[in-house]
Amino acid sequence: MKQGIHPENYRTVVFKDMSNGHQFLSRSTAPSKETVVFEDGKEYPVIKLEISNTSHPFYTGKNVLVDTAGRIDKFNKRYKKN
Repeated sequence: MKQGIHPENYRTVVFKDMSNGHQFLSRSTAPSKETVVFEDGKEYPVIKLEISNTSHPFYTGKNVLVDTAGRIDKFNKRYKKN
């Protein structure tokens, strides 16, 4: 493993899946100005995710359509037949 290329400033953060509200605690170097109180009663910075393993169709086995930014409507509008 190369020396000096890995970050040293890891901190405990909460990752929150915005599609279903699931939260989990991990470590990250990603910046965040928002905080949230986790299940253990402590306050941590929060990193918001659009999709995680609890909502992704591959992991859940369900064919669920996740359209967070209107991507399907945008696609249909762009490529609509005249």
